[in-house]
Amino acid sequence: MIYFDHNATTPIDDRVLDTMLPYLKTFYGNASSLYRPGRIVRSAIDTAREQVAALVGVQPAQIVFTSGGTEANNLALATLVSKSRFAISAIEHPSITEQALHLKSRGHDLAIINVDANGVIIQEAIDKVIQYKPKLVSIMLANNETGVVQKLSQYTRQLRENGSIVHTDAVQGLGKIPVAFNELGVHLMSLSSHKIYGPKGSGALVFEKSVKINPVFLGGGQEQELRAGTENAAAIIGFGKAAELAQAELAQRSEYLLTLRKVLEEGLLTIPGLTIFSHHGDRLPNTVQFGLPETDGEMLVMKLDQKGFAVSSGSACASGGKEPSSVLTAMGVDPNYAKSAIRVSLGKANTEAEVIKFINQLKLLVCQG
Repeated sequence: MIYFDHNATTPIDDRVLDTMLPYLKTFYGNASSLYRPGRIVRSAIDTAREQVAALVGVQPAQIVFTSGGTEANNLALATLVSKSRFAISAIEHPSITEQALHLKSRGHDLAIINVDANGVIIQEAIDKVIQYKPKLVSIMLANNETGVVQKLSQYTRQLRENGSIVHTDAVQGLGKIPVAFNELGVHLMSLSSHKIYGPKGSGALVFEKSVKINPVFLGGGQEQELRAGTENAAAIIGFGKAAELAQAELAQRSEYLLTLRKVLEEGLLTIPGLTIFSHHGDRLPNTVQFGLPETDGEMLVMKLDQKGFAVSSGSACASGGKEPSSVLTAMGVDPNYAKSAIRVSLGKANTEAEVIKFINQLKLLVCQG
């Protein structure tokens, strides 16, 4: 199987697994315990916190470990305790949009920040949301479907000056492009381990100390009393190692992935009628989403699976639905054409030969109808 769905999840790096194994078998103490086995685990978690903090340029005390990006996003929106105005972009991940709709149902006022045909938030949209005076604004850094990277730092200053707390879901950008918390100017940022060749079950919310975080889980007071529950030590330690590797190898990975993406796009554009969504936008180096006229995207995904290729028709967290992509719909793509969408998200172990093989197989399937 040739795996081209790294925006859904990545294979765990062998170096990460090697770092985790001792904490699954030998060092199994509870990090909250005072005896030596517990202190060993606590020290390893502290190291992981430093590694994740270093990747995004913050202090370790600004990291709250969670079970993943979804929990981090929910924890960020939980800062809205009383009925408030808040805003999210029209292209957010379901873990933001679903929580936003839930908050709306409980009396909060929700505004949607629209995007242009390339999936990019423009100044007019920011000007409009500023007039709305939201307490919190959530704008994802890089879209999981199209790969579009927002000009976030350009807007955060304006939003902050007008009194809004700014959150960004940086899950897809992490490890593919530079992600610097302070340079982006946000108050809150969500991260995930399994998108950067780390284990599933670990993520983080990065926070500015000026922001009051309201815990979703209550209990033993772990994670600075912001996220109760015995720490998933091995996963956190794996996340830390993955973050360390991502920081050391970022430039090399990004350059290589961009080279592969260019080969992929050149091949795709030789297929009559094919459209690469957000083709002219600033995108992640590994992500290409395209559409084909009169094509059922999910059916094409299944046919490619039968031929040995793993790709997706959009967000893995929203797969299985019959509705067109909400991201493409927000971009003004015709609903029927949006249903043809295929996403290819490349990884550091993919090769040019695999990309060429995919293009050739896709051409055969398209010609067969």
